[in-house]
Amino acid sequence: MNMIRRLSALTLALMLVAGPSLAQTVVIVRHGEKVSPDGDPDLSAAGQVRAKALAAALSGAKVALVLATPLKRTQQTGQPTADAAGVSVQTIALDGGVAAHAQRVAKAAREAAKDTTVLIVGHSNTVGEIARALGDTAPSPVTDCDYDQMTIITLGAPAARTVHARYGAPTQACPAG
Repeated sequence: MNMIRRLSALTLALMLVAGPSLAQTVVIVRHGEKVSPDGDPDLSAAGQVRAKALAAALSGAKVALVLATPLKRTQQTGQPTADAAGVSVQTIALDGGVAAHAQRVAKAAREAAKDTTVLIVGHSNTVGEIARALGDTAPSPVTDCDYDQMTIITLGAPAARTVHARYGAPTQACPAG
């Protein structure tokens, strides 16, 4: 199952509830908008709003685990969801390159309880590889300007079910050239 739609909290909740019993749901997003393209910046005001929109979209989704990188913007994006779920944001090192990182994230996600939701917050260059490592055969490309994409993968069936969606305010397309 592969479709793209903008999700409201209600739509997402219905999709998560409709999954097979004892299935695990993994939600993968890129961090929210940042204040600077350099170093390890904080989220901008728009990024903070996006992080809150993510938490609202996942309310009621039985989030048991929030995974992020050691960089502030991923942790800050996942923090409102973690706070709402009463869990901590766990970091996964970026050591060894994107493929190695994606495998470690996928392994950590698969180790979560089977009837829960795992939120993974990554970067434009990691979310596709993480989705692929979890069974998404056609991950959506993520540009430097994409902040509203969400990949939802349901594990536990014979094959992973994937939905590509969008959440929060639409982001602007990257300028040409």
